[in-house]
Parts: sequence; structure tokens; C-alpha cells
Amino acid sequence: MAAIPSHNNLLTINHKNSITSSSSLNTNFSEINFPAKFRVATRALSRTDESSLSAVISRLERERRERQGLLIEEAEGAGELWMTAEDIRRRDKKTEEERRLRDTWRKIQGEDDWAGLMDPMDPILRSELIRYGEMAQACYDAFDFDPASKYCGTSRFTRLEFFDSLGMIDSGYEVARYLYATSNINLPNFFSKSRWSKVWSKNANWMGYVAVSDDETSRNRLGRRDIAIAWRGTVTKLEWIADLKDYLKPVTENKIRCPDPAVKVESGFLDLYTDKDTTCKFARFSAREQILTEVKRLVEEYGDDDDSDLSITVTGHSLGGALAILSAYDIAEMRLNRSKKGKVIPVTVLTYGGPRVGNVRFRERMEELGVKVMRVVNVHDVVPKSPGLFLNESRPHALMKIAEGLPWCYSHVGEELALDHQNSPFLKPSVDVSTAHNLEAMLHLLDGYHGKGERFVLSSGRDHALVNKASDFLKEHLQIPPFWRQDANKGMVRNSEGRWIQAERLRFEDHHSPDIHHHLSQLRLDHPC
Repeated sequence: MAAIPSHNNLLTINHKNSITSSSSLNTNFSEINFPAKFRVATRALSRTDESSLSAVISRLERERRERQGLLIEEAEGAGELWMTAEDIRRRDKKTEEERRLRDTWRKIQGEDDWAGLMDPMDPILRSELIRYGEMAQACYDAFDFDPASKYCGTSRFTRLEFFDSLGMIDSGYEVARYLYATSNINLPNFFSKSRWSKVWSKNANWMGYVAVSDDETSRNRLGRRDIAIAWRGTVTKLEWIADLKDYLKPVTENKIRCPDPAVKVESGFLDLYTDKDTTCKFARFSAREQILTEVKRLVEEYGDDDDSDLSITVTGHSLGGALAILSAYDIAEMRLNRSKKGKVIPVTVLTYGGPRVGNVRFRERMEELGVKVMRVVNVHDVVPKSPGLFLNESRPHALMKIAEGLPWCYSHVGEELALDHQNSPFLKPSVDVSTAHNLEAMLHLLDGYHGKGERFVLSSGRDHALVNKASDFLKEHLQIPPFWRQDANKGMVRNSEGRWIQAERLRFEDHHSPDIHHHLSQLRLDHPC
């Protein structure tokens, strides 16, 4: 008896139970090496034809699956798909979670301020927090931070190929618009710029995107159509905190409509959201104008759909979390979460490691407008403690009322889900400013969180190696290299002549849509002709 000597001589069963082999079949076998980790013991086979060998192998494999709880699912036109019993349980769990989400999505979106869903942790809420966190993480994974690139400060992928390029092929969303902001504001350490003279833009940075769920995802997974807005933050460097003026000013000073001039937000966040540069084709419209016009367009398209409800979910990490809260407030204040028939569309904000944004009156106005906010934080992260280090929501109410007129009196909004990286057996217990602020680490902590005082147990099998994608946070014995994520050849490709060049990246569909003027005029916002 002789085992098959190498991978070149492996026998595999395809979806039609046929057999392929690169060597002769007139060999005796004691064992057949199937792909990956599976092995099937066989009886002695000698000088048999292809059809009889296929029948024997199929019968033996069927018996083995019955004994070991293994299953082969046939994939149409695509060879064999192997699933272990654990894979089957995960698939069934996902199917059940999707069914529950369709039935309870309003509660998951914060209809009741997540009462009873955080302790113990509701598995559907956990999955949704991870999913929207991954949408925010996609802003980092797609962003070009390399100053040696002439495209530094933009997305590495086109809008139409965004999720596929990031390997998020089952996201179920399509990017409707990219978001840009001008770098001519008082947060210089937040923006990235190329060191070359000939660049895609000298005055703009890519800030995120607006996406909408497709028909299948809306109907079968979410239970509604979802407009998702994701804002980019920072990766590890936190110098932008030092650039905060720590100064509150009324939102009305930047021409945001509000009935109460006492509603104030941090000046740097407000400028980043509302400023524009009419000389730049990417930043000629403010981030605010881009957001409001796109939400208006999508609500007009889907808001009164009789077949499904509609939701608006805004997400972001770090400074992106501040922009998520500010833009969600603006959407509600402008009443863009109302359909033409008057249907109210829920607006939910999910932030990760976000700072304080406004004063107590801003928080109260958010509550009056019905905007729901969930803030996921690492208790060792310094960013959620800024600004407003001394006068904030933790102080007595009477003191806050006395000090509410001061320009540095801040208050967090919404509900907080506090996580502690020292509870994870995968992460280093030491407190480092950048790692405690890491978004992938927060998603890892979410995956293992089951409630206050509960043991840390990963629930979905999400790969812990992702934590070290842009950090050195995992314990050494796990043997995951730090900062392992690298862009292939730093964006260099070979042209038709065989020379290495930086590939052209920007395309027309990444620019502002031609109907933005139409929607701006209907919103009665100031805009260039």
C-alpha cells in the first residue's frame, strides 16, 4: 500500500462528484489526502476505473461525515465547499441573528435607548456594533496616509469598487458618494499631505463615504433600507487633540439652522464640518453640503418605499466620531429624516473612541430631535475624556448649570458602552495612548464582551490578528507581527512598457455628483454658482 506522495497527485471530489488527478489512477492507496485538514481512510483499491473509484470514495466520505459531523455543501460551478460542525453552527447562528435583526432592528438602533441590551450584552447588538465599526475601519483601510504618494490624503479605491477592494464582498452596501473636507482649517495634524508638488489636491482630504444597503440585504438581513455614513478619524497619532481650541461656539455662527443660540459645539469640529474651498474641485462644497444633499437625495428615493422602512446610521472613530454626532444632529435639525409623506426616519449614531462634541444644551437638543447615540469606548483611552477635562457631564448638575455658559463646559451625548482592554487575554495589559485608542482593538473587545463582570469570551471567532494590523497590541506569544498591514508595492504598478509608475487612481465617479446644486438650492444653503 502506498499513500499519495504529493499535492500534485491529490484526488479531489468536485461538485459533480467527478475525480481529477495529475497522475495515473492505477495505484493502491491506504489514505487519501483531501484539501486542508481533512483525511479520509479508504479501503485497499487496486487497478480500478475512474467511475468505480468515485463511487467508493463518495460512500466512504459519506460514512465519515456521518461519524464526525462533517458536511459538504455543493457550490454550483465552484468545486467543493467544506464545512465543519462548528462552521454549520456559526452559519445557523448567523441565520438566526439575521432573523432576529429583521424583527427587532428598531430596538437595536436605539428606539428605547438600548435599555436591557448592554448588560448582559445582546448578541444582535454586539454584531451590529462590530459591523458598523468595520464600516468605520474601512475608512482607515482605504485611506492613503503615505506622504510619498501623490495621492496621499485620498481613498486608494474608487467608489464603485470600494467594498470589494477591501475584501468586504458581503457587506451588502453600495457607496453612493465620497466625502471630502478642506485642510485649510485649524486642525493641521489631522490631515495628510503629499510631499510632491504635483498631487491630486493641495487643499482637500478624503473623509469617508455615504453608502446604502442593496435590495437583498435590506430585505433579507436588515429588515429595512439603511443609509450608512462613515467618517474617517485618525489611526494612531493623536496630535490633533493638541490642536483643539477647547472652545465652544454656537452652531448658528457657522450658518447651521438652530432655534436655540445656546446650542454650541467645539469650534474645530464645526469648522471642519462647514468650511470649504471654492478653488478646489473636491472641497468646493463643504462636508456638510455633501452630507445633506446626499441624504436628501436618498430619502427622496427610498423614504416612502412601501416595501421597506428606512434608517440612517452614522458611524465614526476618534475625530470621525465627533463628525458623526455633528452630522447626525444636522440631518435631524434640517428635518431631512422626514419623507415626503411625513414618515419619520430613525437616526442613529454609533461612535468608537470619540471625543466630547458640544455643551449640555447641545446634548439636550439631540435628545429633543430624537437622535440616538451609542458611544463605545476603552476606559483607558484619553480621547473620550477630551475636551472638557474639568467641566463635563460627570460634575454635579447644579455646577454644570452655573457653568454652562462658559466656552469650555462640555457634555457627552447618548449612552456609553465602556470596555476594558485589560480584560482580554489576547491584549497587552499595559496602557499606551495609541493602542488604547485603536479601533480594531475595540472591535476585538466588543466580540468578547458579554456584560459587566462577565468573563471575556470571543463570540463570533473574529480574527484577533486584525488588532495588530496597525499596532503592536497583541501579546507576544500569539506570534502576530506588529503593524503587519502593508500596501502592495506602495501603489506602484507596471505600465504597458514595463515601467513602474504610480497608478492613476481618481475617476469621475469619485467627484461630486452633478445634481448637488439642485439639492443645495432646495435646502436653501449658500453655495457657489
